[in-house]
Amino acid sequence: MTSSVFQSRLLDLQSNLLNFAYMLTSNRDDAYDLLQDTTIKVIESEDKYVDNVNFKGWVFTIMRNIFINNYRKMSRQATVVDTTEDLYHLNLPQESGFETPEGSFAAKEISDAINSFDDDYRIPFSMHVQGFKYNEIAEKMNLPLGTVKSRIFFARQRLQEMLKDYAY
Repeated sequence: MTSSVFQSRLLDLQSNLLNFAYMLTSNRDDAYDLLQDTTIKVIESEDKYVDNVNFKGWVFTIMRNIFINNYRKMSRQATVVDTTEDLYHLNLPQESGFETPEGSFAAKEISDAINSFDDDYRIPFSMHVQGFKYNEIAEKMNLPLGTVKSRIFFARQRLQEMLKDYAY
């Protein structure tokens, strides 16, 4: 397939791709960004396309993969320590709160509370908050997996107790 035919077929799919992007993102601006990222990736990957493969399916798969990769990246960046009693805020999108003096004060209180823990609880809890998985923490600390999970659980409970005045 020539480059002009390839680009023509890609342009013909733009409205379908935009609809699919909007379905994935539920936001017009994000959908346009996803469409643009997909179009760029498809053009960059033109040499990888095999002529007898379903072109539309190939392009839609690229868009879906870009969306999934972006979603995972955002999920990793949005790790939040939820100190509410019933973990109410765990999956809610929220601002960090560091922009206000009250937010900075609360962050210092949380940090001081965590630093007051014994190393046996502070280190695995801090590693977990940083994004390490339980098995990675167990391996690095040379501890059984159950011990690591228990220590993180007890550290979380203790932190909630120490900061119960901050609960909404």
